[in-house]
Amino acid sequence: MYELALVSLGSYLIGNTATQASIVLAVMVFAMGVGSLAAKPLQHRPVVWFAAVELTLALLGGLSVMALYAAFAYLSLYTAALVVVAFILGLLIGAEIPLLMVLLQRIRRQDAGSAVADLFAADYIGALLGGLAFPFLLLPVFGQLRGAIVVGLVNAVAGLLLVLVLFRRDLSRRGATAVGLGATAVIAILVAAFAYSTTFEITARQALYRDPIVVAQQTKYQDIVMTASRTRGGEEDIRLFLNGDLQFASADEYRYHEALVHPVMAAHPRRVLILGAGDGLALREVLTYPTESITLVELDPTMIELARTDPRLTRLNRGSMNDPRARVVAADAFHWLRHTDEKFDAVVVDMPDPDETATAKLYSTEFYALVSAHLAPGGTMAIQAGSPYFAPRSFWCIGATLADAGLQTLPYHVDVPSFGDWGFFLAARGRPVLRVNPTTTTRFLTDDELRAAAVFPRDRPPLAMPPSTLMDPRILRYAQGEWKQY
Repeated sequence: MYELALVSLGSYLIGNTATQASIVLAVMVFAMGVGSLAAKPLQHRPVVWFAAVELTLALLGGLSVMALYAAFAYLSLYTAALVVVAFILGLLIGAEIPLLMVLLQRIRRQDAGSAVADLFAADYIGALLGGLAFPFLLLPVFGQLRGAIVVGLVNAVAGLLLVLVLFRRDLSRRGATAVGLGATAVIAILVAAFAYSTTFEITARQALYRDPIVVAQQTKYQDIVMTASRTRGGEEDIRLFLNGDLQFASADEYRYHEALVHPVMAAHPRRVLILGAGDGLALREVLTYPTESITLVELDPTMIELARTDPRLTRLNRGSMNDPRARVVAADAFHWLRHTDEKFDAVVVDMPDPDETATAKLYSTEFYALVSAHLAPGGTMAIQAGSPYFAPRSFWCIGATLADAGLQTLPYHVDVPSFGDWGFFLAARGRPVLRVNPTTTTRFLTDDELRAAAVFPRDRPPLAMPPSTLMDPRILRYAQGEWKQY
């Protein structure tokens, strides 16, 4: 469960679950071997040392997520801290194994093979229970910080009961008193940490953001944070972050959403599909056209609810998520596309950056082929593709992936001050045309603007990149190297 807690935290804070899992598992398993060797001299007093190891593990394991979050928020030392924490926890877990073997022999004398079988049978049954309890019980009920503390409390209580119930006779009076006092101290510290965890989380999270946080929700899919401040002109500046990545700033989000939506809507499509964009801002732009139907597919129900009810978001999206013309579906876009036969004249793909394993699949050949299969004859799709200036390999990899899915593409880019130079692709089975419908009113996007947007400077020419697929998610490697740095 401690392993799962560290992997889960890293996937939220850093992204790339595969790398986080590899670091945690490799370091912890190595440290377990070191801990097993280090415990050899402790076997002459196995009960006392087992109690000491178990209580230390409970304390450090219970506080591990809080310590790593503090290292991330205040010190920018997350990866180094993760390696240290994983090594220490693995060391303590490894030290349990030889001590438990000695204790098992005291319960029932048996040959070494049988003792190992008993020990690992109990270990693997516990792994099953803990592995299922963590995602389905602890995370939904307690969250990251408090979930780890609860594991520490269970660890301390279970270790204490094991020692005092089964091996009480092997302890001297002084030893039993020391174990009792140690357990009391560990449990008291963990209970205090549990009580303080909400305040700590609020303070540490605020340290990550320049402006005051007005909304913070950790969902099963992502960490949603919204900040608010006042500009020098007195206007409210609203910013939305998902897993720490900026999604929009209210001062200039119209530049991004006009560039994303209006080119694909130039032919006044009747049926429109929006994938992602749970904030309702892309939907706001689509609703300016006389469409017959609009379907928006967003993974996170919490994001949908915020876009429908939070006054800051409803003011920005003009109540688009509650518009009767829009059908909003809470579903995974990949899964939803595989189980629908609907066809659309226009598709807007507005997904989070592909710097995590979960989002990389939404930038794959297989995904774009799925989207293409739902395009009606003559249909067009628009895709946000990151910055061709700051992340050129990621940007042009998306173009290559669209081409690998059988689509013709037209790249373009505009200036969005909050993001910098930001790029998009217009894609279709035939050659797409980059234009704005002359009857449409926009704040900045015009045909002249789009003609300039289709030109790329000589220092950022098109790159010949390989496509990204489900089995070889190249976009993930490029994004981690470029987008996170940016």
